[in-house]
Amino acid sequence: VQLQASGGGLVQAGGSLRLSCAASGLTFRSYTMGWFRQAPGKEREFVAAISWTDSTRYVDSVKGRFTISRDNTQNTVYLRMNSLKPEDTAVYYCAAGTGLRAWAGEYDYWGQGTQVTVSS
Repeated sequence: VQLQASGGGLVQAGGSLRLSCAASGLTFRSYTMGWFRQAPGKEREFVAAISWTDSTRYVDSVKGRFTISRDNTQNTVYLRMNSLKPEDTAVYYCAAGTGLRAWAGEYDYWGQGTQVTVSS
């Protein structure tokens, strides 16, 4: 199984980015896909998840700003991030698991991460 995250970069506060995560080696449409992030010196934090039925879940701090979506024909999950804040700066990881969970331990497979830096 491979999860390849991309789309990170440097953006000013208030700007937008779209992260992508391309999956291979698994039955993508059957998995919940999640995004987590980890800032320097902090624990990995749940950001958003989307189930195989397209149900979604977000951490409170990103609700109304971030949107998770998936394209089962492309085996890809996206995270659209608007109104970015400096506190969104982190390495963002995609993950595949079962159930719409916020706990990292519930996810079976992880991508390598993509850096998002938001300048003030």
